[in-house]
Amino acid sequence: MARYKVGLIGGDGIGPEVIGETIKVIEATGVELETVAYDLGADRYLRTGDVLPDATLLEIKSLDAVLLGAVGPPIGSTQVPSGILERGLLLRLRFELDLYVNMRPFVTPRGWNRFRIEPMDLVVIRENTEGTYAGEGGFLRKGTEHEVATQGSVNTRFGVERVVRYAFELADSRPRKHLSLVHKTNVLTYAGDLWQRTFNDVANEFPEIDTAYSHVDAACIHMVENPNRYDVIVTDNLFGDILTDLCGAVSGGIGLAASANLNPDRTGPSLFEPVHGAAHDIVGTGKANPVAAIRSGALMLEFLGEKEAAMRINRALEEYEIPEGAKTSTIGDAIAERV
Repeated sequence: MARYKVGLIGGDGIGPEVIGETIKVIEATGVELETVAYDLGADRYLRTGDVLPDATLLEIKSLDAVLLGAVGPPIGSTQVPSGILERGLLLRLRFELDLYVNMRPFVTPRGWNRFRIEPMDLVVIRENTEGTYAGEGGFLRKGTEHEVATQGSVNTRFGVERVVRYAFELADSRPRKHLSLVHKTNVLTYAGDLWQRTFNDVANEFPEIDTAYSHVDAACIHMVENPNRYDVIVTDNLFGDILTDLCGAVSGGIGLAASANLNPDRTGPSLFEPVHGAAHDIVGTGKANPVAAIRSGALMLEFLGEKEAAMRINRALEEYEIPEGAKTSTIGDAIAERV
């Protein structure tokens, strides 16, 4: 099989633990990886003051893919200023690598159907490099009683169209062939108008796809009451961030939620990571659930073209009912054995 050069950013907290189990499962498929470990995250920042050195970023750009565990200090810590890691590491990687598609599939596995009888199977496609996360804004008279803070939302036809087109192509590959736009067009009349017009224009190229629209607040209600009304959702950066956390909760737990930050044009590596945080409170206890990271590893293999290996991992995840109290390494071993 092909050999891929993959960067590993274990990061902080349980990140290294779940990434270790992911590599164990990938190796069980027979796919050969050359892994390069990168010391990035809150611990690195606290030791050195560095977030993402330019030389490290340049090296990462030469890789085939990146696996990231989790980054962040313990909850409540004030040693790492808010936004330092988010903007300096996570968002910088998304912007510099042009990871404009954030894909998050949600499938309720066996033994984890906590909220409903019907299983959940949907994908959220989130625009990943624009919107409010582009960083437009600033302060006026900061620190005074007359302080003003502005935070803009950047939406370009180019950025919206490429992610909407990706979502249509994905919907076309799925049995239901259904795509919903989620936004807030009744209030965000400029950005929402651009998104709706772009969605409608691209829809004309895909007449076989059924389309729908939901305001984001209504989508949150539907996600709890009847998530199976959705198949593929496309939405903007901020709405996608919030909605996918809700999707993770109702599909079985955030510890099962995988994500792929994709550069579909393949001008650089794509990045794959579980949605959960660093969970410093359970480091070393064996309580970390590696399923989200392992699912992210399967997404990576599929994107690299190793579809059969990815399918074997996903099948193993479907077949394995995680016992109550199972340890991190036990779960990884069981999934690797079934692969």
